[in-house]
Amino acid sequence: MSSGSPQGPKPKSAVPPRLLNGSSSLNSNMNSRGARERESLNSSIRSSFAPRIPAEFNLPETVAHSVDESTHVTNESNTDSGAVKARLESSPEETEERVQKLAGAVRTILECIGEDPEREGLRETPERYAKAMLYFTKGYEENVRDLVNGAVFHEDHDELVIVKDIEVFSLCEHHMVPFMGKERLTKQVALAISEVLKPLGVGVVMESSHLCMVMRGVQKTSSTTTTSCMLGCMRSSAKTREEFLTLLHRR
Repeated sequence: MSSGSPQGPKPKSAVPPRLLNGSSSLNSNMNSRGARERESLNSSIRSSFAPRIPAEFNLPETVAHSVDESTHVTNESNTDSGAVKARLESSPEETEERVQKLAGAVRTILECIGEDPEREGLRETPERYAKAMLYFTKGYEENVRDLVNGAVFHEDHDELVIVKDIEVFSLCEHHMVPFMGKERLTKQVALAISEVLKPLGVGVVMESSHLCMVMRGVQKTSSTTTTSCMLGCMRSSAKTREEFLTLLHRR
């Protein structure tokens, strides 16, 4: 094609025009919904770490009301208080004390399962495990804004941007065994992206493998769990959501 040839029309955006038109009432509703989602980001993420009460456990009405308020109403973070706050503010001496405390707990576990913590193969295991546990859970010491570090730039782009095949691992809260992905984590990631980047929409799909299902329980070695969270135009526009899911599964 010669340089003088006219270019064809620009492909239409996958985002419906009504979502890009500032005068649209639907766009206004979406913006207000996005604002509410951003406002609730911290409380949504932080409350997800709160201990959940089993359904069969009947709490007194006053206690149940208190748990509900602290978990879903206030913005006082469980991750910014108590043990997590102490971990964030630990001095090197306090961190070493934490390691020794964890190591002592591991020695107790080894003894309870019938092992000898003093035998040659296990002598340094409690300390190694304690340090590994602090590394596995280092996310408590990190903040999404610190990770982004201001690297957000304005772009005149209204098409989809997809980043996929991102590996993630942590420890299952139910059995403290490794997992690759987690149901609640899906929403937390979507809310964090929405808060920091403020896009028209966010879609997160997570496929997870839980060793608590592989090693115990149903013992299905190939079992996986897939969860998704859609925000903004990803939730309100079926066409945009369909394009996202189609591109996501394309190899």
